[in-house]
Amino acid sequence: MGGSEEVAQGSDGARVAVVVVGAPVGDDSAAPPPAAAAGAAPAVTPGEEAAKRESLLAAAAAAAECKQEAAAAATGLQAMAVTVARDVEAGGLDASTSGAADEKPSWFTPKRLLVMFCLINMLNYVDRGAIASNGVNGSRQSCTGGTCTSGSGIQGDFNLNNFEDGVLSSAFMVGLLIASPIFASLAKIHNPFRLIGVGLLVWTIATAGCGCSFDFWSITICRMLVGVGEASFISLAAPFIDDNAPAAQKTAWLAMFYMCIPTGIAVGYVYGGLVGNSLHWRAAFWGESILMLPFVILGFVIKPLELKGFNHSVKTKEYGEMLNPERQDETKQGASIGVDGLAETLPHKFSISSFGKKVLTEIKHFMKDMKELLQEKVYVINVLGYISYNFVIGAYSYWGPKAGQDIYNMASADIMFGGITIVCGIFGTLSGGFILDKIDSTISNAFKLLSGATFLGAIFCFGAFCFKSLYGFIPFFSVGELLVFATQAPVNYVCLHCVKPSLRPLSMAMSTVAIHIFGDVPSSPLVGLLQDKIHNWRSTALTLTSILFIAAIFWFIGIFVRSVDRFNEQSEHDVPAVERSNLRPLLDENEEARAS
Repeated sequence: MGGSEEVAQGSDGARVAVVVVGAPVGDDSAAPPPAAAAGAAPAVTPGEEAAKRESLLAAAAAAAECKQEAAAAATGLQAMAVTVARDVEAGGLDASTSGAADEKPSWFTPKRLLVMFCLINMLNYVDRGAIASNGVNGSRQSCTGGTCTSGSGIQGDFNLNNFEDGVLSSAFMVGLLIASPIFASLAKIHNPFRLIGVGLLVWTIATAGCGCSFDFWSITICRMLVGVGEASFISLAAPFIDDNAPAAQKTAWLAMFYMCIPTGIAVGYVYGGLVGNSLHWRAAFWGESILMLPFVILGFVIKPLELKGFNHSVKTKEYGEMLNPERQDETKQGASIGVDGLAETLPHKFSISSFGKKVLTEIKHFMKDMKELLQEKVYVINVLGYISYNFVIGAYSYWGPKAGQDIYNMASADIMFGGITIVCGIFGTLSGGFILDKIDSTISNAFKLLSGATFLGAIFCFGAFCFKSLYGFIPFFSVGELLVFATQAPVNYVCLHCVKPSLRPLSMAMSTVAIHIFGDVPSSPLVGLLQDKIHNWRSTALTLTSILFIAAIFWFIGIFVRSVDRFNEQSEHDVPAVERSNLRPLLDENEEARAS
């Protein structure tokens, strides 16, 4: 009987494993018959010996049959897991998620999404303009001819020199550079829309902290945290807009979004000048924090959206780790082991939650994505031109009002530069987007527009600072900024469309990191350092403007590099491209996928 008991236990154990994973169980008639007694009588007749042999053979055959049945069930489990996972990604299994679907607000359309993102983007750049304004930034105490004038604003209160003041303007970049790739990586495992909400919360707290700072280092740390908050939005907002814009207006929609950069900076100049002079520079930061608060609430309250190339639906979680597409290969491996290792393999594979291992896995995936990103020549050339461009624009935005006030004795440099920037920024950025859509939105055409507009814009801006009269400066500088700002939508269109959909957040994050760490982060303090050495704002401005020609050269090279628009490639999770109308609610239950 010992042999039959082992067979029965093995069979039952196999059956229990199959029941746990969901395989069908046969009836009890498949169970092997009891084996002969363990202790046989000393005298065995030929008939008894033959009967014992037959019963042992029958038990062995039954054990082999049960083993094959369990192995087949394990294989069926793997196939079922893959099938269900695909059904989940495709939007199936409605019965288990109908409750969540009922909560989707039908009022949330792509156009409303665009408006909301534009307002958030504008507030981000209002903050940058405000800290550069004379009303908030102020000036140091100065003494000439035995007469001393008291300082004003941040620079006056904290007694900052020009280099320290330039460092303060770039401090938020430190947080942005560190956090941007982190948020891009987290987008693969957490919903990007919720990540934007988290970032906006950090931004709101940090700007309020700027208003409460008491010395150079306290406000510098708060500015770094402002960058952390902004990082999630910078990396993830543009892909959402690109997903939901009409096919024939993608660049125009991006232009509307990036139009908020010059507009926000210009409004920030005016806002900072008015609030800083009439109330206090601290009140300007508190006002920004209050204005952003409603968007923070929306980021956590409204139903989160999904980004093309990713699937963060709660449906996958309901069916367990086994349905994670990244775990499907492990499921296949577990199924190939068979019944002997099935009971040990599955718990081992799906119960490991070590934080260290997760971090190492994410780093491995990040390095793999980075390698793929840097092998894309179009992307690298585009970003090199963008770095040169942003080096100039970053310094313009920070030092422009002070340079204008010194060179042309502008009575209200904040309002003058703000007015030129806001008008040229709006019309220039929108023109760039609409022109690219008109001539056909291709990567090659984008490079043609980038190189031509930047080259002409550099000529006009350089010529503007050569004029000694304010009346010559204003028209030339206005035309120059109009042309320069026409690059905003095309350059980001190239970043989004030269990589596959799942790499878009990382593409935007790393372009942001590059243009800041090599562009406007060093440009503001370097320009301040140059001005401290030569004490001539006209020469400093001409030297800075000449770098725009380098950007034009890089983008001109991009015209001749072979490029492929990869927007319609399927993602790594086999999520197909979906073309949505700009009029259909994004979160309407009655989507085409559900109707089909």
